[in-house]
Amino acid sequence: MKKTTFILLFCLMVVAAFAQKPATLASPDGKNVVTISWADRLSYSIAREGVPVIVQTPISMTLGDGTVWGQRSHLQKQSTKSVRETFAAFAYIKQHLEDNHNRLLLEFREGFAVEFRAYNDAVAYRFLSTTARELKVRSEYAAFPLAADCRAWCPYVMVKDTVRVPSILEQYGNSFENTYTCKAISALDPRRLIFTPVAAELPSGLRVVIAESDLESYPGMFLRYDGGAGALLGDFAPCAKAEQPEGRGVRKFQRVVTQREDFIASVSGRRSFPWRIVAIAENDSQLLDNDMVYRLASPSRIGDTGWIRPGKAAWEWWNDWGLTGVDFVAGVNMPTYRHFIDFASRNHLEYVVIDEGWSRPDNADLMDVVPAIDLPKLIDYGRSKGVSIILWASYNSFNKDIEAICRHYSAMGVAGFKVDFMDRDDQGMVEFVYRSAEIAAKYHLVLDLHGMYKPTGINRTWPNVLSFEAVRGTEYFKWSKPEGYDQISYDVTLPYLRQLAGPMDYTPGAMRNVPKNSFYPSGSLPVAQGTRCRQLAMYVVFYSPLAMLCDSPSAYDKEQKCLDFIAPIPTTWDQTVPVDGRIGDFAITARRKGETWYVAGITGNSERTVELDMKWLPEGRYTIQLFCDGKNAGKIATDYRMMLIPYETGNNFKLKVKMVRGGGFAARIIPADGR
Repeated sequence: MKKTTFILLFCLMVVAAFAQKPATLASPDGKNVVTISWADRLSYSIAREGVPVIVQTPISMTLGDGTVWGQRSHLQKQSTKSVRETFAAFAYIKQHLEDNHNRLLLEFREGFAVEFRAYNDAVAYRFLSTTARELKVRSEYAAFPLAADCRAWCPYVMVKDTVRVPSILEQYGNSFENTYTCKAISALDPRRLIFTPVAAELPSGLRVVIAESDLESYPGMFLRYDGGAGALLGDFAPCAKAEQPEGRGVRKFQRVVTQREDFIASVSGRRSFPWRIVAIAENDSQLLDNDMVYRLASPSRIGDTGWIRPGKAAWEWWNDWGLTGVDFVAGVNMPTYRHFIDFASRNHLEYVVIDEGWSRPDNADLMDVVPAIDLPKLIDYGRSKGVSIILWASYNSFNKDIEAICRHYSAMGVAGFKVDFMDRDDQGMVEFVYRSAEIAAKYHLVLDLHGMYKPTGINRTWPNVLSFEAVRGTEYFKWSKPEGYDQISYDVTLPYLRQLAGPMDYTPGAMRNVPKNSFYPSGSLPVAQGTRCRQLAMYVVFYSPLAMLCDSPSAYDKEQKCLDFIAPIPTTWDQTVPVDGRIGDFAITARRKGETWYVAGITGNSERTVELDMKWLPEGRYTIQLFCDGKNAGKIATDYRMMLIPYETGNNFKLKVKMVRGGGFAARIIPADGR
């Protein structure tokens, strides 16, 4: 062998050995460390301060031609970067976000790359296509094997059949509204899909949340227990091949998939794929202020957001158009909506939502308005009162011609749409959501996405999307059977999991309140489990830039003190401070808008007394307006006390508040000098 050939072979062996050496990436504080290897299969593991979080697991994407990104792939380039940035947020729980992380980019010769980021509160990764050709993605392997078999909070996909477990294909169509199952991972049902975010508590005490962000033109990620190795595996709905309209009677609100392709996505050109997030916290309350889904989403594609108006809305559907003491029959008609507009105007609410019934349901045609409604006159009346109109629309009707619908109703003066009954997150539905957001923004329309998959950051990318459902909200009080129905526990789980993903259109504000053991369903006069103060607290603990007042003007007019507290509560915030809490037990959050602070808490099925030292307040003197459960609120849930308390920082005073079972409290804290 010639000397030059030997030297060349030796150099190639050295390069190959170096290229196969695992890489490590640490968070800025050095606590979270991700280890990545790619010798045979691309894989990663995560540890925090040396304690395993995710054990070594492969990740890959399989293409339609059989190519596997991440299996025997050849590294071409490796680069690292440290990022220390701050960016402005819009309609969020804080004004500015820090984006401090270390990143590693691995580029492979097979036409793909993988990017890892290590944050102080999470690790995330995503695949990127570096080829310009069209691709079909047959499958993605995403696995989250936690370091121990531990307790997890998982929302299974809701199934209607109580006799058999539907097939996985059937489970892809769902409303993302189920409650949480709390049990050991090994006890989860491998036949059931789980939607994210999912939380787990490791034996070390660390909390881990699995989520995703920047979902665009790609299916959402479900999870499924593999039943063997103890991992939660990613599961993705294949693309729809055939659909048909479905609904109740003549009302064909949605389209259901009747046949699916053998691939999950069809993509073209250089692009990034969604982020897979492993959020890590040392205690539950840190999850109340985790920004990873918003932080990792693509930046806003709307240059001027000045026309986007967050706020509150009066709403008629939950209370069944329930007006009393008026000289007309309440329903879908002009006098009713003028009454709702008058109510919104008196209480400085920005919107009235006109829900199902304003257009004919039998032809799914949003241009066919029922004779009882004169929309132009109603919109003009609202404008004269400073109140804008948002219209409800089913997915099936809105998708017929999004451009024409948005152009027509924007010209009429409508402020936006509440789009309902999507009920899936395959690639086609995700593309519909992004297309709707883009077209709505073109015509300066806001969107509230109801019947929607969990948020994955589109509210940063298209900030005219103000809120999302994907939550078992107040509407379930209208029809849920009392036996075993526990909204109380669900409410104190949401802030740590579902809300970590994004805003929640929970629709609080019920004025008919009952203890859980006295609950009964009612369509026309619905009641809510828990106390009155719990409903007030939800406007602070829960976050939605478009917050509904679910009850009727007649109900609120009888409860003016509560209404006067609810109406001015901001729907977007300058600062958020997680105060205290435990998943499934209680949650207490403080938020600031300008110089006014709010602090509120809700508790689960145990009464609780809390002492707040309010260290988050700047130095000064304040007046605290406190609403708390009354002495008899455990039996008569409408019982509450309202008091004004002078407070000065530095005097060691602690605000002591007792919450009954299913109770809550809410306080507005105003500088005493009136600033």
